Amino acid sequence: MLFDMTTVLTVAGSDPVAGAGVQADLKAIEAMGLHACTVITCVTAQNTVGVQSIFPVPPEEVEHQLDSVLADVDISAVKTGMLYDADIVGVVSDRLRRLKAPIVVDPVMRATAGGPLSSEGLIEKLRKNLLPSATIVTPNVHEAKALTGVEVGGIKNAKRAADSLIRDGAKAVLIKGGHMKGKDSIDHLFHQGGSATIVSPRVNAEVHGTGCVLSAVIAANLAAGADLENAVRKAKAVTYGAIVAREHIGRGFACANPMSTLRADASKADMLEELDEAAADLRLLLDARLLPEVGSNMGYAVVGALTPDDVAAFEGRIIRVGDRAETTGCGRFGVSKHVARIVLAASAKDSSVRCALNIKYSSDNVKACRDSGLNVASFDRSREPKGASSMTWGVTDAIERHGNVPDVIFDRGGVGKEPMIRLLGDTPSDVIGKLRRISVELDRR
Repeated sequence: MLFDMTTVLTVAGSDPVAGAGVQADLKAIEAMGLHACTVITCVTAQNTVGVQSIFPVPPEEVEHQLDSVLADVDISAVKTGMLYDADIVGVVSDRLRRLKAPIVVDPVMRATAGGPLSSEGLIEKLRKNLLPSATIVTPNVHEAKALTGVEVGGIKNAKRAADSLIRDGAKAVLIKGGHMKGKDSIDHLFHQGGSATIVSPRVNAEVHGTGCVLSAVIAANLAAGADLENAVRKAKAVTYGAIVAREHIGRGFACANPMSTLRADASKADMLEELDEAAADLRLLLDARLLPEVGSNMGYAVVGALTPDDVAAFEGRIIRVGDRAETTGCGRFGVSKHVARIVLAASAKDSSVRCALNIKYSSDNVKACRDSGLNVASFDRSREPKGASSMTWGVTDAIERHGNVPDVIFDRGGVGKEPMIRLLGDTPSDVIGKLRRISVELDRR
């Protein structure tokens, strides 16, 4: 059976360790279920440590590659990356302005591992020739300064830089916040119809290829029919997952892993099976001493989770039936926002923490947690800011004051809010192990 594939073209340099450039673009586009075509602008000798040499492909050969692809394939979107010099920009912009497809311009100038990926004259040529065809341009703060002269440190100057690029002809600008300060990574999207702020947890690591992955996935989403803001939001989530699942392939920086989105999807069946296997232990261990009045639930998140849809839990919760606990449904993704918020808040601080279980609060239970050797932290609901999500704020507050993600987070409740203890861990079996330690400690009394 033959399939008509939606196709994205990437025009960029080659990275021999496949952490960035055309190789990263290929993986990112294919991971989104689309076909990737490539035009090579430069052959580089680089690795996770640095850039050793650059051989620009002669402009006429870049032109031949473009002509070959465009004469044969219906391209639904284009992403440009490393173009290196003004002559290559001239050829690429000349061919792309005839194309009726979204164009994502990633103005690559330096490698994460260090070393320039551009030559004199590139910036002026980009602004004059390529940006007028750009659906969106995606500079980081250093690239934004190089293109516009604006030092970007917050949203005010981000808008100034974006306005300058929009005056050059770009329809939209995404100022990436990975190099800005703050506990979150905040990207600012500006377009002729307005603006949006797009946030993901900050991962304290320098990662090779993140800009390539982000722009390639934006192009893939646009090719698949997404509107601009949703294309960017989804790409931000995929890139966060690629950073969390980064791969150490050499002696230098880790590489973004755009295949993580496929691996996360592939892991879901096994995760649901792990939850179902945990159900037997939960029915055994969650007695009246440990089961809350409102019931319990266990949440388990995929690697790089950002939304409740990425978190599996028991549909219908874990409730008390007579003297024992009973799961009232099978594990499914996206069925419990409450426990999902706990897991997402914890994993934002430590991506290895992907599972949570809420149990009954009592002073005896908190003491049993401590006596069993678990790390314990708490939060005070009376300090909760107005309009905040209780679980997101409370778990984050407890972790930040504790200094890292503990095994246990509890609160003493509030008006209309039942007090609760939450167990945190890497996997359901890890959390079950902690629950068993608490149960054993209670049995000793």
